[in-house]
Parts: sequence; C-alpha cells; structure tokens
Amino acid sequence: MKAVASMVTTGGILADIGTDHAYVPIALVQRQKIKGAIAMDINEGPLARAQEHIRAARLEKYIQTRLSDGAEALLPNEADSILIAGMGGELILHILTEGELVCSTAKELILQPQSEIHKVREYLRQHQYKIEDEDMVCEEGKYYPMMRVHYQAEKNEDADKMMRAVKTEQDETWNRLNDQTIAVCDIYGPLLLRNGNPVLRRFLVRQHGQLTQILQTLEAQKESEQIIRRIAEVQEKLQQNESAYTILGAIKSAGI
Repeated sequence: MKAVASMVTTGGILADIGTDHAYVPIALVQRQKIKGAIAMDINEGPLARAQEHIRAARLEKYIQTRLSDGAEALLPNEADSILIAGMGGELILHILTEGELVCSTAKELILQPQSEIHKVREYLRQHQYKIEDEDMVCEEGKYYPMMRVHYQAEKNEDADKMMRAVKTEQDETWNRLNDQTIAVCDIYGPLLLRNGNPVLRRFLVRQHGQLTQILQTLEAQKESEQIIRRIAEVQEKLQQNESAYTILGAIKSAGI
C-alpha cells in the first residue's frame, strides 16, 4: 500500500477505483499529499467499510464515496490521479476499456495488477499510454509490480484521423526493439529492467529456479502429448526469464 501510495503525484484529486477500506486515500489526505479523493467501489459492503474509516479519520470533507462499476461514476477531468490496484489484470483491462474516456483525461493512472500483468502492459503500449515509473515490492513471499502511466495521444472524434496520426515517441522507441524484447518487457516491465530493480532481480532468480525444477519433473515423466506441450510452455518461460537479463543493454540503447 505504501509503495502504491508513493506513486501518486502531490497536490491533486485522487480517484481510488476498488477502494475497499479506503486506506490509500485516507493516508494520502492525512499526509496532505493530495487535496481530496473519491473512493469508489462496485460493492456496497466495501464502500460501507470505507465510509466508516473515513468518518473515523474525520475526513468526510475531503473524501467522498461513490458506488461505481469501475470508472462509471467518475466524470472526465474530475480526478488528477486514478488508482486501480489490488485486482486481477483482466479486471483492470475491463476498467480501462469501459472507462477509456475518463481514464484518458486523468493526468496519471497508478496501476497494480495482481495477475496478467503482461496483458496490461501490452494494452497500455498499444493504446498510447506511456509508462512513467515502475516499482516492485515483495510482501510475505508475494511479488507486487506497479506502475504510473499517462495517456499521451490527442483525443480525436474522427477515428480514422487518429489512426493516421503521427506515431508517438514511445511508439518509435518500441519499433526499434525486436518482438522478443518487447514481449519480455511486457512480462517483466521495461523500467524495472532498465533500472535493474533489485526486487525484480530476486523474482527472476526465484522464478528461474521454480521453472527449472518444474522442467526437470516434467522431463522425468512418461512422454505424452500433454507432457510435450507442457514442457514447451515451461521452456518458453525459461527463455523469457533468461532474456530478461540480456536485454538490459538493448533497452538502454533504445532510450525507453
């Protein structure tokens, strides 16, 4: 929670989608890092708990609550920062897609997918979002990557004109990387790799050991179509893991 909160830029209004207990907006308002917040959740139960915590902290004047499916109850330009954390990648993609108009008007999005993170990064890369910062923490043996991004393309009502628009600087940067490097960056994070994040390094070592052990177990089993397919999957993941060490120079050269 502290790592996610630290990514929020000072001085704005935060919309916390899927707020649950509203811990992050409460902490940020108490520290006077943000002017106020909108705590949002799709379920009444978590929203009621959030309201209790907000009242207990005597922050009703600074934090309002809204029952909302994703960003549905949020207006364009109403929040400077949008926080979407503590949920699966597929759900985050749903929120980004359904709330595209609102999310693209915010100055920044703070995202912390707990699964399918490569799909989230791929979506961001393909929809004109730029990753400004990434971090990764380990708590109780679990690894949590997170990122701050912003939308960088001009909104245009004419879809055809937007498709023909000049590619952004980030697009050109990605075009200088090969497909394998891009895939590995989507999996592990371009800025985590570029910066040599120490938590990511530990994750890569642990993952390599786990994948190697799985591969050895599979290779010792009686051959079948299912085993052959599974071996190929693990070998591909091992290759991606090992590539994460070798692409650092390519990422620095590309200037991501």
